[in-house]
Amino acid sequence: MNGGAVIARTLNDHGVRHVFTLIGGHISPILTESKKSGIRVVDVRQEADAVFAADSVSRLTGSPGVAVVTAGPGIANSITALVNAKMAQSPLIVIAGASPTVLRGRGALQDIDQPSLARHAVKAVFSIKSSCDFVRVLESAFALAQSGVPGPVLVECPIDLVYDEQLVRKWYLDKGAAAGAGTFMDRMVSWYLRRHVDRMYACDPDTMEHGRIAPSVPEPDGRGPARAAAMISRAERPVMVLGSQAVLDPGKMDVLLQSIGAMGVPVYLAGMARGLLGIGHPLQFRHRRDSALAEADLVVLAGMPCDFRLDYGRAIGAKAVVVSVNRSKRDLTLNRRPALAVNADPAEFLVACSASIVGAPNRREWIGTLRTRERQREDQIRKLAEQRTEYINPLLLLEKIDRVMGDKSVIVADGGDFVASASYIVRPRGPLSWLDPGVLGTLGVGAGFAIGAKLCRPGADVWLLWGDGAAGFSLIEFDTMVRHGIPVIAVIGNDAGWTQIARDQVEFLGDDVATALRYSNYHEVAQAFDAKGFVVNNENEIEPVLRQAVEVSRRGTPVLVNALIGKTDFRKGSISM
Repeated sequence: MNGGAVIARTLNDHGVRHVFTLIGGHISPILTESKKSGIRVVDVRQEADAVFAADSVSRLTGSPGVAVVTAGPGIANSITALVNAKMAQSPLIVIAGASPTVLRGRGALQDIDQPSLARHAVKAVFSIKSSCDFVRVLESAFALAQSGVPGPVLVECPIDLVYDEQLVRKWYLDKGAAAGAGTFMDRMVSWYLRRHVDRMYACDPDTMEHGRIAPSVPEPDGRGPARAAAMISRAERPVMVLGSQAVLDPGKMDVLLQSIGAMGVPVYLAGMARGLLGIGHPLQFRHRRDSALAEADLVVLAGMPCDFRLDYGRAIGAKAVVVSVNRSKRDLTLNRRPALAVNADPAEFLVACSASIVGAPNRREWIGTLRTRERQREDQIRKLAEQRTEYINPLLLLEKIDRVMGDKSVIVADGGDFVASASYIVRPRGPLSWLDPGVLGTLGVGAGFAIGAKLCRPGADVWLLWGDGAAGFSLIEFDTMVRHGIPVIAVIGNDAGWTQIARDQVEFLGDDVATALRYSNYHEVAQAFDAKGFVVNNENEIEPVLRQAVEVSRRGTPVLVNALIGKTDFRKGSISM
């Protein structure tokens, strides 16, 4: 059993069904052995997309996704995706190839200091140094990725530990035999190589026990939920904001939903929590969040820090009582000190809290006020969608997408202005049905996220909403979708520019430098890879083309709809700092 087989067996033990990769000689045994063991190996066209795909698996399943990348430039190309996963608190495992153990620092092919490069992009870096390390390191990596604040973990695996021991001995001993025929120094080199290989293979992989290490998750004590329940019971104008941490465990969605209903608190959802309450839940609100936070007498932040999304805490009224629950001790008090700070898993906390709720004041007037604002904002968006623009009004396009989208759809959001507008209009249908990059705001996550999502949810329609700028990062992955039979529906909101940047740049600086693109024929790129491509430049064509795109994807072919859109002032003044 070679090192690749040990890795594959461990991945199988953890229920890993997919490994995402871009091939390299340093990692070939890991991939071939994974395939032998029944794990589906999905090879993409650039390493960041492999990590993005693994990230989406982590988010949708609650278990770490796995990417395998080669040494040197392979891990370097993965850094952006790793940082994004760390900021988004996604638990995933990246296994990286590395140069041979005996040649580290001697100018071997693709030999760089990978741990130093990746250290700030991941929770931890583990390096396998002998056959004795495989199981211990991999089990530790899986546990750490899911413990506390989840995040990515890098496992570095040298090439001479993943190939067959006999083959590696032959490589080293042939070199040693050639050297041993010469000087005393040559004979010393031969002896050193033999001794080095013996130490590398000191343990027999067949006899290694695969003991699972349980992740460590902070649990609420009895006082925190009870205190929060008392505060909620007294509050007349409470508001709850749920972030991605609240939905880390897919198995808790039903009980979490029941608990939220029992508390009777108006809810705003962010990040991966979007869609948790489905469509039309009486406690769910999407618009005018800042107004609600400014007037609330109690704000519960569940897995949501006071970062730029809440104006660093200033969006919450100065007199409001704040309850913060978070797996991160740092985020509990970031920018604003709450009246009650609980270091715990938000879902566990809310479930415990709801069990202690005893009565509540009549909040009909408060909820009615929020509902009136909700309707007013939706009416405003509807009127803006009716305005004429050059090409299709983007808000109208998004309304049509929302109308056509089925109940089992998963939405992947990758872009600036077009995608930010989508967050106000396109409604996630249920829990774990919305994927965006997260707090880092990384462009280019789209294709990788969509590939992972479709593999996790083969019976769902996966809609990739792309800005034309963001699409440029990973349009090549239509090749991957076709080769592996992953029928995603991609819609590019093509306004021929980096509009989110251009809007403010032109106003403040009087120059559109570097923000102008073209109304390019992106659909022809998809067609070149044998996917189906459509172009839409008339509002009467939108629904027929979208419905056709859904049918084509359900027959197994990836689809790209190139929708030519105009520009609006819907998000004017939305620059973030």
